[in-house]
Amino acid sequence: MNVTLAVKQYISKMIENSGPGMKVLLMDRETTSIVSVVYTQSEILQKEVYLFERIDSQNRDSMKHLKAICFLRPTKENVEHLIQELRRPKYSVYFIYFSNVISKSEIKALAEADEQEVVAEVQQIITKEYELFDFRKTEVPPLLLILDRSDDAITPLLNQWTYQAMVHELLGLNNNRIDLSRVPGINKDLREVVLSAENDEFYANNLYLNFGEIGTNIKNLMEDFQKKRPKGQQKLESITDMKAFVDNYPQFKKMSGTVSKHVTVVGELSRLVSERQLMEVSEVEQELACQNDHSSAQQSVRRLLQNPRLSELDAVRLVMLYALRYERHSSSILPSLMDELSRKGVSERHRRVMSVVEYGGKRVRGSDLITPTDAVAITKQFFKGLKGVENVYTQHQPLLHDTLDQLIKGRLKDSQFPYLGPSSLRDRTSSCL
Repeated sequence: MNVTLAVKQYISKMIENSGPGMKVLLMDRETTSIVSVVYTQSEILQKEVYLFERIDSQNRDSMKHLKAICFLRPTKENVEHLIQELRRPKYSVYFIYFSNVISKSEIKALAEADEQEVVAEVQQIITKEYELFDFRKTEVPPLLLILDRSDDAITPLLNQWTYQAMVHELLGLNNNRIDLSRVPGINKDLREVVLSAENDEFYANNLYLNFGEIGTNIKNLMEDFQKKRPKGQQKLESITDMKAFVDNYPQFKKMSGTVSKHVTVVGELSRLVSERQLMEVSEVEQELACQNDHSSAQQSVRRLLQNPRLSELDAVRLVMLYALRYERHSSSILPSLMDELSRKGVSERHRRVMSVVEYGGKRVRGSDLITPTDAVAITKQFFKGLKGVENVYTQHQPLLHDTLDQLIKGRLKDSQFPYLGPSSLRDRTSSCL
């Protein structure tokens, strides 16, 4: 299910239900973020929404020619703001939508405040859109797989090398926005950029590609832009020339913005990778996650911990990976590594997360995360080792991949995944194939 598309459709319904005419979208802090993720300003303008306001704003002007579409969370604060709004309405009519269930007493309070009878509709999206939770009718009913994060505490500790994952990990992506204000020498127009697969073709096509491929594709994007951009000495000798230029200019402007944005983002990712020596860090992370050579692993971790350029976060994650991988090894050097973290000046807050073994260690998890115990898994790992890997930084495969593979083949262990249903799990999965 595409959640972004689903939310977009709900908001479209709200707008359409208000009918034709100029509109204002009245939101709170959270719903403002929701709308900004699924709609661009130009898209929503096409639906006759010309103004965007916060319900808690005290400086809104009265505009009786506008219809108000209220999209709010049903919090006490929002209900109180809405009561005050209805007592002194600034718009001609109100269509009110709550993102969740609202109590009958609050509905009554809103009705009593609506003395001028400006409210046309009040709805709760979650109850109206009950079909969201209806599954397609199929021959085989859907299967719900419930997982526990403690079964695989290793995957979240590894540096990732695909575009979207690196942006999340190294820059931070909040409501499709990246804050680049701290990037050295950043252009003021690029201090905050939007990355949305809905409206950015380059981003949509490169979300899951690795960092090396992104560099090549950025170069191709720039070369394509250089070929297509209007030439500085372009002649505009006729009305046809001028019309062609005007028609194509928005396309060039958009492409220019795309090029500038992604060159800046990839450039900053590259700077951080170099500054934090993440390629060397990632290589050791993969060794810890995928190999079984304690002597080599302890030397690699010690060497990196002594590197002054290693960040506090990377140092802690390396030791956490070592703790999970070799928690029961007879020659474990975990106490020594903890002392090294202290000497390195790692904060107490970060050192406390070393309780990761209590959270996702062998005693807790139900999976064979580190060492496979059945013959099929051992054989599979053996041949994987013989074939080798193309990229040393992407050797690790999340446990979820194998879990889903075993589920599809009907081979999940009942002891690890108890099944509740009308037939056995093996029978169900066999009928799906």
